[in-house]
Amino acid sequence: MIEYIRGELTELTPALATVETGGIGYGLNISLNTYTAIQGRNEVRLYVYEAIREDAHVLYGFADKKERELFVLLISVSGVGTNTARMVLSSMSPAELCNCISTGNERLMKSIKGIGLKTAQRIIVDLRDKIVALGIAEEIPAGGAIQSPVNNEVKDEAVSALTMLGFSPAPTQKVVVQILQEHPDAPVEMVVKMALKMIK
Repeated sequence: MIEYIRGELTELTPALATVETGGIGYGLNISLNTYTAIQGRNEVRLYVYEAIREDAHVLYGFADKKERELFVLLISVSGVGTNTARMVLSSMSPAELCNCISTGNERLMKSIKGIGLKTAQRIIVDLRDKIVALGIAEEIPAGGAIQSPVNNEVKDEAVSALTMLGFSPAPTQKVVVQILQEHPDAPVEMVVKMALKMIK
């Protein structure tokens, strides 16, 4: 089992981080929370979750242990896979998610792509007691979004990240352009978060 990978951050998109250590580049799927936390850094340490399936060996990376613990809790819920769990953690911070679960906010939970009413209810029922024991709601990830000028780079990165999360490129691009027109200074992670709430 890999506990964490520490090394040079050689590539970073809102959905994937490549960390080189010992001459090997590890591709780790990440959430927007982790993307925001490690953006602009040369050296990183990412806590790892290994998803080993018959057809693939996929690594997920997290900026801190709390987010990884929350990810593991999410995938323990029936009907929630690794991609859905990452989508949840990209749509809100760990603290916001825990608040959503602890207050039983089904409406907010099912606004996330891939989460229907029954799954939202299952997440709330299954995890309410566990997140209290975990104490994760006390930890709010580092904010302070980095402002970027409006350009094609922001648009392309946002569309690329959303495509990797499973959305179709054409409607995604439409939504991203609309967001950038309304919020010209929005950084990539903010554009993606807003798009996740708008794309059906």
